[in-house]
Amino acid sequence: MHPANQTKDQRVCARRDQIVAASRLCFRKHGFHGAGMAEIAKMSQLSVGQIYRYFVNKDAIIEEIVRRIVFKKIQIMAGGAHNLKQMASNLAYRVIGVQNIDHSKIDCPELSPEQNEIDHALMLEVTAEATRNPVVEKILRDAESKLFNEAKAMMTPYYPDMPEKELTARLEMMAVMCEGTAFRRLTQAHADPETLKTIYNQVFLKVFSDSTPSHTPEN
Repeated sequence: MHPANQTKDQRVCARRDQIVAASRLCFRKHGFHGAGMAEIAKMSQLSVGQIYRYFVNKDAIIEEIVRRIVFKKIQIMAGGAHNLKQMASNLAYRVIGVQNIDHSKIDCPELSPEQNEIDHALMLEVTAEATRNPVVEKILRDAESKLFNEAKAMMTPYYPDMPEKELTARLEMMAVMCEGTAFRRLTQAHADPETLKTIYNQVFLKVFSDSTPSHTPEN
């Protein structure tokens, strides 16, 4: 749509998208400390003053980036990432994010393996920054809580007879495996993926074997 035909809200969204896109590249290249507002302004082809009209500071940009990453993860879960067999395969092959997801079921921009890799790297940056920045720590905690609660809400209908306390504990275990795998993608793969997949399937079967799902997710 030509800028002249955009509404005020559309122009604001377009500007925010422009700033976020530039910030993602700057943060990925220089890290949060190395990427200053001047660098972000140059990358976005805006002035620093223009950026401050849409984001009060760099932390606000980080918060928006994390919000968008969490939104994409929720869309991925809704598109089929709750499938335990698929999760076992993804963990075994260290596939994190959008691969092997039916994109016809997901309406989400910037959902590509390349963007997923950038998201993964940015979340590593966010985690590191959270250890020294209380504002970013809160952003990370709030984002993780939202994602975890969405996952629990999606899994609850599959196991309606499982006590909430038990489901929460089992999802926490799965979250640890997923996040651990995400970090270990940076290390050498020591185990055969097919052997790992068998083990993950056995673990998931054991973890959920004492509750019968109300219906089976599509394979």
